[in-house]
Amino acid sequence: MAGYRKLGRTSSQRKALIRSQVTSLLYHGKIRTTEARAKEIRKVAEGLIAMAVREKDNFETVTVTAKVPRKDKDGKRVKEEKNGRKVTVYDEVQKEIKKDKPSRLHARRQMLKVLYDVTEVPATPAGRKRNTKSVDLPAKLFDEIAPKYVSRNGGYTRIVKIGQRKGDGAMEVLLELV
Repeated sequence: MAGYRKLGRTSSQRKALIRSQVTSLLYHGKIRTTEARAKEIRKVAEGLIAMAVREKDNFETVTVTAKVPRKDKDGKRVKEEKNGRKVTVYDEVQKEIKKDKPSRLHARRQMLKVLYDVTEVPATPAGRKRNTKSVDLPAKLFDEIAPKYVSRNGGYTRIVKIGQRKGDGAMEVLLELV
């Protein structure tokens, strides 16, 4: 007997399915899927959340000096003429950044092996392509999800049965973060 459900797919398809559903679960907080899929997704998602909880505070804050382009009131870069060429003007700014310690960096890379990239698209049709932004899911795991589960020892997800699907009669469930 196998230690996992095959879900009627080849290994590469199964891995892609699980990765995409885990990414959706962590991004949205809940997903609707079949019971067999939910039980497989739960294993992976709980492992990632446990990793995030373990490494939540494992970073140091560092102050760095960064060159940032100066902007005018419209948000456009200020240009200055030097030697007959227009050159962008830069200001030096002190920034506080989080620097991961080695074990947290390793955890972040392990998460990136599983999670797909998520791009947020605005709902308004005007400027849909220009206003997209990439979501850093490992950062969301460390900063938003992990602090909620510090006092819990596992059991980060819940499976709620919805009923049978109309098309094929498969048991549908709601898989959500507790």
